[in-house]
Amino acid sequence: MQQYLRIKAEHPDTLLFYRMGDFYELFFEDAAKAAQLLDITLTSRGHSGGTPIPMAGIPYHAAEGYIARLLKQSESVAICEQIGDPATSKGPVDRKVIRIMTPGTVTDEALLEDRKDNLLVGTHVDGQKFGIASLDLTSGRFILQQIDTQDAFLSEIERLNPAELLISEDFRLPDALKQRRGICKKAPWHFEINSARQHVLKQFNTHDLKGFGCENMPVAVAAAGCLLLYVKETQQTALPHIQGIQVEHNSDSIILDAASRRNLELDYHPSGQLQYTLFGVLDKTVTAMGSRCLRRWIHRPLRQQERLKARYNSIEYLMTDRCYQTLQRLLKQTGDIERISSRIALKSARPRDLLVLRDTLTVLPDLHSALSQIEDAELARLQNQLGEHPQLLDLLRKAVVDNPPVLIRDGGVIAPGYHIELDELRNLSQHADQYLLDMEAREKAATGINTLKVNYNRVHGYYIEVPRSQADNVPAYYTRKQTLKGVERYITAELKSFEDKVLSAKEKSLSFEKALYEQLLNIIAESLLALQQCANGLAELDVLVNFAERADTLNLIKPLLTQKTGIQIDSGRHLVVEQVSAVPFVANDLNLGSQRKMLVITGPNMGGKSTYMRQTALIVLMAHIGCFVPAKSFSCGPIDKVFTRIGASDDLASGRSTFMVEMSETANILHNATDKSLILMDEIGRGTSTFDGLSLAWACADYLAKITKAFTLFATHYFELTALAEEQKTIHNVHLEAMEHGDKIIFLHAVKEGPASQSYGLQVASLAGVPAVVIDKAKQKLHHLENTAYLEQQAGAGNQQLDLFTGKEYHPAVSLLSELDPDQLSPRQALELLYRLKGMI
Repeated sequence: MQQYLRIKAEHPDTLLFYRMGDFYELFFEDAAKAAQLLDITLTSRGHSGGTPIPMAGIPYHAAEGYIARLLKQSESVAICEQIGDPATSKGPVDRKVIRIMTPGTVTDEALLEDRKDNLLVGTHVDGQKFGIASLDLTSGRFILQQIDTQDAFLSEIERLNPAELLISEDFRLPDALKQRRGICKKAPWHFEINSARQHVLKQFNTHDLKGFGCENMPVAVAAAGCLLLYVKETQQTALPHIQGIQVEHNSDSIILDAASRRNLELDYHPSGQLQYTLFGVLDKTVTAMGSRCLRRWIHRPLRQQERLKARYNSIEYLMTDRCYQTLQRLLKQTGDIERISSRIALKSARPRDLLVLRDTLTVLPDLHSALSQIEDAELARLQNQLGEHPQLLDLLRKAVVDNPPVLIRDGGVIAPGYHIELDELRNLSQHADQYLLDMEAREKAATGINTLKVNYNRVHGYYIEVPRSQADNVPAYYTRKQTLKGVERYITAELKSFEDKVLSAKEKSLSFEKALYEQLLNIIAESLLALQQCANGLAELDVLVNFAERADTLNLIKPLLTQKTGIQIDSGRHLVVEQVSAVPFVANDLNLGSQRKMLVITGPNMGGKSTYMRQTALIVLMAHIGCFVPAKSFSCGPIDKVFTRIGASDDLASGRSTFMVEMSETANILHNATDKSLILMDEIGRGTSTFDGLSLAWACADYLAKITKAFTLFATHYFELTALAEEQKTIHNVHLEAMEHGDKIIFLHAVKEGPASQSYGLQVASLAGVPAVVIDKAKQKLHHLENTAYLEQQAGAGNQQLDLFTGKEYHPAVSLLSELDPDQLSPRQALELLYRLKGMI
């Protein structure tokens, strides 16, 4: 317990897996926590202060699965192993923490999602500057950003979606991050700029950071220094695969805030079904590397039109004669060498990783041959990036057997013929019996003693046994070892030497094989940069090949990017809805330009307003990741940001109502949108009273049209907003068409110019299954309200038109009429009431 508590004190916030024989044990609070999280038995061992010490344990050979469950729950685990020899140790065996496994630093294949990046992100704040350093330890991809606003900072954290987030203890968490899992607080000195800069310089062995483009990004460098220090502490080793820094700027990509990423369902759907997301429909990549690359592209659409056009051209070439099919078939034979390279660098690669690497390198010549037949600059760049690596391939063929065991500790990984000494050790342990038979035959011939035997037992080892009657005939070089009844046992120098070799051969061969394996990893690590470039090339090639297949299969067309202001879509489709819907999708046009900046969209619920808006944003985003789009034609000018305000949701954990969330998102749009932004606004103001909501919706639309001048799709049920088109030339009305058939409604989903004629709210409610009695009551109320409004209009017909948003009290005569029941009046009462009403008017 003293040893345990001493080690635990060094890792207070981490679950300590303390090795005891064949188990990892946890004690005290760790035991109680692990028992709850892992659903394992909580027992006790010994006493402390007179009370039993809680204990829980797991078998060491099954630890991987348990650790994976803890990491998914954002817990960290310190692995404490026995480093001493139990046979020679006096007192407790020496133990040491050999590795700390945290959600953001895990690299083991079994603990990771194949098709999703596992990011560790460090953040630092200094005044109005926000520094972000993100690292994917499984690939060595290290990226820095320095941002000027909190909104942009929160947007980037949402985009990166880190498994673990490092922050300073004195950083006041914004509300948006308070519910995030995996937050790790570090002491403020970890972010001290000078020491952090030294950590970064030491990692890359440089004198300054000018070559990486981050010399003038001190806040980001502070985050990077803390992150590197944390990773070295957890891995207990150097990080040779982190070989450079990439700097990203917001101006390079289209900015999406956190709400927009959720609303557009890029790679997450509330149901958990991936097929309902853009990523789910687009991802037919054949490698895990390609899938992760596609996800990164989707979350960071580019603004550099030349890079995007290069991708379009590659897709066109790949679609010619469907040559993408050949490349897809070859790419299927490659493995995840991006993560394998990182495990090689961290000395945690398993034998089968090397087999996958060898198989991947074997495919490269065929990929080169296929790519050389396509004349495209982007594909030629990727071909050059792949390389062929014949020397490394030859080494792996010679060094590793065709079907290695899972772990090096099992032996049998290094191929025969790779190292002479290892082969000799293996031969000794594997062919000892034959050696004894051969020696026995030789000794019988040399001594003439036909009853001589060469044998072995576990107590006395190897010996030559001779009947006592033949003892006088043994040679002088025999040394007596043991006398038994009727026989004498001897040893010779040759047999003693053989015994020493054989008894230690298996142990030596395993030890020697481990040394050779580590040496092999070191040799492969010398090619680390080339392997990382090859992995990046394979990933990007896989995405482009995937885009060609998707364009061919889903009838997608090449976008046209211009410098002319506007967005034009001919017969655009919502790719996700189209794939999951059982009925044919109705395509629609969209035309936005300098004289047509806002569309006020009216029409019934379920008529397709939200689908129409979302498909516009998704088509724009697809074009800006380099993908073809679902339309007959598409052209787009410069876009800098995409904002959405769609759907109703509350944030009860932060004490925010549905309307408060709605207004917060609206405020973000009004503050940050520009004349190059695309904005989707759906049902602004519905979370409050009719007049308040209508006023807010009108004011927001007016501001976006007059001040912001962004490309805006503004869906609403407030029919009064259609009057905006009469006031401002850049605002136009469109509606989603529907028609009535008896009491039923038929949605045509077609977008037409002009405002909708009615909302069809009761018909939609009926479709949703609202009881008929409720629908009938609603019809009566609707009829009553419409009549009341008509009477009001008639009563005020001679007066000047009232302001749209002025709240009006009903005329006493109208109130009286609305309350009476004519069927309950006698003729006399009716006549009296008529005179009374006349007098009131």
